[in-house]
Amino acid sequence: MSVSETSAIKRRIGVYPGTFDPITNGHLDIIQRASRQVDHLIVGVARNAGKGPLYSTDERVAMVREDLAALNSNGASIEVRAFDTLLMHFAVEMNASVIIRGLRAVSDFEYEFQMAGMNARLNPKVETIFLMSSEKHQFISSRFVKEIGRLGGDIRHFVSPRVADRLAERFAQETRGTGDSTSVQTLS
Repeated sequence: MSVSETSAIKRRIGVYPGTFDPITNGHLDIIQRASRQVDHLIVGVARNAGKGPLYSTDERVAMVREDLAALNSNGASIEVRAFDTLLMHFAVEMNASVIIRGLRAVSDFEYEFQMAGMNARLNPKVETIFLMSSEKHQFISSRFVKEIGRLGGDIRHFVSPRVADRLAERFAQETRGTGDSTSVQTLS
């Protein structure tokens, strides 16, 4: 292949957006599978203060980067970036041709279908690809992980050990900060 033919090959760039508060094993599964669909995957960590995240954007970016360090990227390059713009604006800024979205259950479909339709109207050149969660991850959500962890439940099957430790520490800080006498189980 000549240099001109090589430079003419377009890299397929994808964006996998989310709040990742915190990143779960379900997210990691989608990231790993998405990396087989693109040459370069950008995990976009949405600032989204309206959701009242447990962790700051910088903390969430750090957690995603830590978990991705041990992930098999299937030969694709993966980077993590925070964003606080319209998803389509972020995708265009990143030169992405696809947006990757994970679907856990039928209940996710209606919302994601509407979002994909709106994004297609904003920019029909950027496709949305839906990946179904694998069977063992389809019930995991960041919201449930936080709720279970906050109440002392074992979350080690849903997140990496690093994230489980971070959550245990955060919940311990919350308990100490409020003077609440309920104990928070330390996950180890």
